Amino acid sequence: MEPIGTTFVNAMKMLIGPIVFLTIVGGIASVADLKKVGMTGLKALTYFQIGTICALAIGLVAINVFRLGDGVNAHASAIKTSDAAAKLIDAGQHEEWWQFITNIIPTSIVQPFVVGDILQIIFIAVVFGIALNALGKVGAPVLDGVQRLTGVMFKILGFIMKAAPLGAFGAMAFAVGRYGVSSLTSMGGLIVLFYATSIVFVVVVLGSVMAFLKLNIFSMIRHFKEEYMLILGTSTAEPALPGLMRKLENAGVKKETVGLVVPTGYSFNLDGAAIYLSLAALYIAQATNTHLSIGQQLGLLAVMLLTSKGAAGVAGGGFIALTATLATIGTIPAAGIMLIFGIDKFMSECRALVNFTGNAVATLFIAWWDRTLDADRVRRVFAGEAVEPAPSQDPIHVDDVADIDDDLVEYGHHSPKQLDPAADAAPKHSADDVDLAQSR
Repeated sequence: MEPIGTTFVNAMKMLIGPIVFLTIVGGIASVADLKKVGMTGLKALTYFQIGTICALAIGLVAINVFRLGDGVNAHASAIKTSDAAAKLIDAGQHEEWWQFITNIIPTSIVQPFVVGDILQIIFIAVVFGIALNALGKVGAPVLDGVQRLTGVMFKILGFIMKAAPLGAFGAMAFAVGRYGVSSLTSMGGLIVLFYATSIVFVVVVLGSVMAFLKLNIFSMIRHFKEEYMLILGTSTAEPALPGLMRKLENAGVKKETVGLVVPTGYSFNLDGAAIYLSLAALYIAQATNTHLSIGQQLGLLAVMLLTSKGAAGVAGGGFIALTATLATIGTIPAAGIMLIFGIDKFMSECRALVNFTGNAVATLFIAWWDRTLDADRVRRVFAGEAVEPAPSQDPIHVDDVADIDDDLVEYGHHSPKQLDPAADAAPKHSADDVDLAQSR
């Protein structure tokens, strides 16, 4: 079963980078006012930070109330570390809290697409989109090509999605067969608490945001049921990213808003990962009898605001972010992550589901904040009603460009001789005809 699930996930990841790049470039290059893009990005980052704080706080409250780690009495020096976990611990201990900022800028323009680093792809796409927008009519043919390539990528996605049921089945069957149910018994309480806390966050926090928008969180979940099943089978939210973008656009959210907020949210708005980090860190502290004051826990929360962003697009990112957090604080032994290493697989599905839901709600809220949300259309689409196709939101097309040559001259190119259609239509006269006319 492993090759079936792995092959499908790899096929989906193959498209993530190009789709994110083309969507962001097309969205930014198409808008008439770049200030709107900048404001949308600023609003999105503000919302992401507030959402992450809420997720972290709920996790801290839950683990402080139920204190599942009390009584474990694990000694850090006696904890045996597996080879796989040792690599993650080492990576996390050498990961500085600020490195996710410096790592945004790639050393090669190709490398992010090869390794699948979404954050670096977003950076390249934003710069490319701004430059293309600044070129004006000269960049119109490139923009048209970007829009056509986007259609091609989504068509390929449609082909791959036909194998989604088989891929999800293979991934889920492998996980159950490989890890079994026995590994859940000893840590079942923490798993249950994580799922319960995540449900509370989705229903109460995200549900309140949707209620503010006069939308229903459960209707939205039903609308994305195919994406949720895909995430549940593959344990990652990345394969569902293109479907989320396509469905939000169909619901009436502007293309540039979707293209900017959704991919950025996949790196900066990880609500599920935030809940997991707070629960896991405090559980390890309790299990190793490490006392943390309220002030230390708030300091832990502040560090996790940064380290949680580093969990995106990295293999074992959740564990690396957790270890980086523990190493930064210095009071909780990093080796304690072995206490939860065996159940991480059974928590990854929930993390991905919450991350996906949080980004869907975030995009709707940012669209409302930009005053571009058609709430009535969204409500009808989520309810399953038939609606007319969303109007095209790409104002720049090659056919609309009237005078590209003027811009070519501006950038140092030779402009072809302009022809006057009226002159072409007029009859041509020889020099003798002109002289004869003058003598008359």
